Amino acid sequence: MGSCKDQEDHHQFQANCVWVHGPIIVGAGPSGLATSACLTQQGVPSLILEKSDCIASLWQHRTYDRLKLHLPKQFCELPLLGFPKNFPKYPTKHQFISYMESYASHFSIQPRFRQAVQSADFDHVLGFWRVKTQDCEYISRWLIVATGENAEPVIPDISGIDKFNGPVVHTSLYKSGSEFRNQRVLVIGCGNSGMEVSLDLCRYNAIPHMVVRNTVHVLPREMFGFSTFGIAMALLRWFPLRLVDKFLLLVANFTLGNTDQIGLRRPKTGPIELKNVTGKTPVLDVGALSQIKSGKIKVVEGVKEITRNGAKFMDGQEKEIDSIILATGYKSNVPTWLKGCDFFTKDGMPKTPFPNGWKGEKGLYTVGFTRRGLLGTASDAVKIAGDIAEQWRTIKDCNNNGCNSHVILLKET
Repeated sequence: MGSCKDQEDHHQFQANCVWVHGPIIVGAGPSGLATSACLTQQGVPSLILEKSDCIASLWQHRTYDRLKLHLPKQFCELPLLGFPKNFPKYPTKHQFISYMESYASHFSIQPRFRQAVQSADFDHVLGFWRVKTQDCEYISRWLIVATGENAEPVIPDISGIDKFNGPVVHTSLYKSGSEFRNQRVLVIGCGNSGMEVSLDLCRYNAIPHMVVRNTVHVLPREMFGFSTFGIAMALLRWFPLRLVDKFLLLVANFTLGNTDQIGLRRPKTGPIELKNVTGKTPVLDVGALSQIKSGKIKVVEGVKEITRNGAKFMDGQEKEIDSIILATGYKSNVPTWLKGCDFFTKDGMPKTPFPNGWKGEKGLYTVGFTRRGLLGTASDAVKIAGDIAEQWRTIKDCNNNGCNSHVILLKET
C-alpha cells in the first residue's frame, strides 16, 4: 500500500486516502479470509477491511454457545488448509473459530479492524474503486465483496411487539437457555436456528412455543451412519436432482415419520431444489423433533399480534409469554454501502445465479453469496484469486516493459 498524498495534484485524490496495490476485500469472515489466502498463494497482495474488532465476527459475537457445524467438517474447509485431524466430525463453534484464527495466522492475513465501509463506488474517470470508511478512503483496481448473505439480523415487523412487557431478543444476541430458565418463550422461526434454540431452551426447563408460519423440510442429520448432505452430494453426481430429493424424503419419512402430523408441513418442492432456487436451507434435525413429539416444544401457527403479556395466533389461540426470541435469520447489507452498481438485487444478492455470480464488471467480485455455504465460498475464492492473478501478472509485465497507462500506479512508492 502507498499514500495518495504525493499523487494528489495529478489525480485529485483526497489527502487521507490509501492506495491499495492489490484487491480491497470487504469483510473478514470465512469468505474474506479464504479469498485473501488464495490471492496470497498466487502472489497477489490484498487488504481486508473489517468493521468489527476480530475475524469471523458473526461466529465470535453473534452465535449461541451450543452451536456446531451442521455439516461434516470436510464440507466446511476453506481452500489450502483443512481442519486439524483431531477435530470431531461436527466441530463446535469454538473449534471453528480456532480454525479461522489458525487459518489467518498461517497465511499472515492481517485485516484492518474497526473499518466500517460507508460507501464503495467505481470512479469512472480514474478507473478505480473508491472505498470510504469512517476515517479513510482506500483506492484499488479491484473490489471483493465478502460480507456475505448473513451480514445483518432480520427483524420482522410484528404487530404489537413494541408493547410487549418482556425481553425480545434476536438469535444473534442469544447465548444460552440459562437466561430463560423456567420461562414460557415464544420462538419466532423454525429454521435450523429456531429448532436448535428451542432444543436448548428445553434443557433449562423453559417451555418453547415455536412459531411455524410456512412449510419446512426437516431431514435427519445422518442417514445410515453417513451425513445426509454427503449422501446427497454423492447421489447428485449420478442421478437427477428431483430423483435425489425423492430419495431423501423417502428416507426422512421412514426415519422421522410424517412431520405434517406435528405441525411441520413439507413444501411441495424437494429440499435440494428448494435450497438451490430460494436459498431456504432444510432443517437438519439434532434432537428437536423428538422434543416436539413429546410435547416439550410446542408448535404454534403464525402470530397475529403480540400483546403486553403474550401473543394471539392466527388460529384464534392466545397464550401468555415471558420472552420472545426472533429466529428470523440474516440478510445481506450490500445495498447500504455499494453505490452505483446494478450487479446486486435490492436484497443484496448477485443477480447472476450460481455458479457465475462471483464476477461482476470493472474489477468487482463477490464471495459468500452462493447460498451453498462454505463449499460455495471456497469455490468462489479459488476462481476470484485465479482471475485477479492473471490480471496482476499482465499488469506487472506491462509495468516492467514501461507501458504508458494507469497500471503504472501499481509501482511501489
